[in-house]
Amino acid sequence: MDTGSILGLALALAGILFGLVIEGGHLGQILQPTAAMIVLGGTTGAVMLQFPLGTVATAFLRLFKLFFYRAPTGETELQELVSFANKARRSGIVSLDQELSTVQDPFLHQALMLAVDGTEPSELRKIMELKLQNQTEMEEKIPAVFEAAGGFSPTIGIIGAVLGLIQVMQHLDHIEEVGRGIAVAFVATIYGVGAANVLLLPAAGKLRLRLRREMALKEMTLEGVISILEGMNPHMIEIKLGSYLSPTQAKPSGPVAVKRGAA
Repeated sequence: MDTGSILGLALALAGILFGLVIEGGHLGQILQPTAAMIVLGGTTGAVMLQFPLGTVATAFLRLFKLFFYRAPTGETELQELVSFANKARRSGIVSLDQELSTVQDPFLHQALMLAVDGTEPSELRKIMELKLQNQTEMEEKIPAVFEAAGGFSPTIGIIGAVLGLIQVMQHLDHIEEVGRGIAVAFVATIYGVGAANVLLLPAAGKLRLRLRREMALKEMTLEGVISILEGMNPHMIEIKLGSYLSPTQAKPSGPVAVKRGAA
């Protein structure tokens, strides 16, 4: 469970609703199903027009995972690579063929398989970087869907408000209802602007941050496999790959040297 996402959304909604109540309003004033239908339907339709249907479906499924996500730290991946380096140093790179069946990460599995097959480090890097680039390009479409939706929804909300005003203007003979009708008409604008700034655009930003972190860990994996193939010392590999971890996660691998002459 992503506590930050849940608390952030709850805090944003609570602030808006409490502000409404403090100003003398009530929740019923902004509960307009027709306004929600206009904004939701119009925004979804515009996004489906811009992106392939499969991409839109994947994006909306990913929206539910926005609140339930376990961020990878990289520590497990680092220790796994160091263990592979130790085994390759003792028994040779070919000995890692026995470990392929236990590797669950498809990216690491393919990189190790190429290494075991005797692929040159430069060629292995080219192949896996191309795979990483293509995967990143496909994954980038998911936050782009929410960014586009965040751009469309305020405009769709304005369309809903104008439609509501058209209906109000047709009943000017009941002047006492004009004010209430105008207030109801602007609810669609609230839905459009609120959805964009409280949910859609923040979701796009968080998904993009997660994507960058996941791609960085794949880069760490690639560097680890290439270092193993080049015969680098496992201790040096651990230090090298530790730079991909955050400062709070990186752990010193050995004793700190004492400066000579220190008091």
